[in-house]
Amino acid sequence: MKRLIYTNPMRTALLTLVGTLGLVACSESPRAAPVYTSLMDRQAVGGYDLVSFFSGKPLMGNEKYETQYLGASWRFSSRANMELFQTNPEAFLPQYGGHCSWAMAHGKPAKGSPENWHVRDGRLYFNYNARVHNLWSRNITVFIGKADQYWPTFSTE
Repeated sequence: MKRLIYTNPMRTALLTLVGTLGLVACSESPRAAPVYTSLMDRQAVGGYDLVSFFSGKPLMGNEKYETQYLGASWRFSSRANMELFQTNPEAFLPQYGGHCSWAMAHGKPAKGSPENWHVRDGRLYFNYNARVHNLWSRNITVFIGKADQYWPTFSTE
């Protein structure tokens, strides 16, 4: 007995399209944006005042004090912090574009969280979450060295 198989042409076309797009996406070499931002508003560092991390107490930024740099929006808690950033943005930018430092040390760009941060030798590092931050803290020097090697292969700068 022959079995009839009914195929829905729309479903077949949709599955073919999804499969093709998936292959194209997977075949691209992974690239990380120069600065990690939210997709919806291009807000960098989750809206935190980047300069405030260097004083040891991160503060949320205010939309009154916002500037654009590297295609991202940066907010600050005060005009003074915004102006300080504008005089030398590279001095304040998070390493690896704000991506997770531990993940970058393993060759995998991942979201960095401003709630899991560390300043070392005048440089700001983010990690994905508290657990990852704890892992990273066990051997910061080695992880920074590895991440420094991987970052140029992912950065779009």
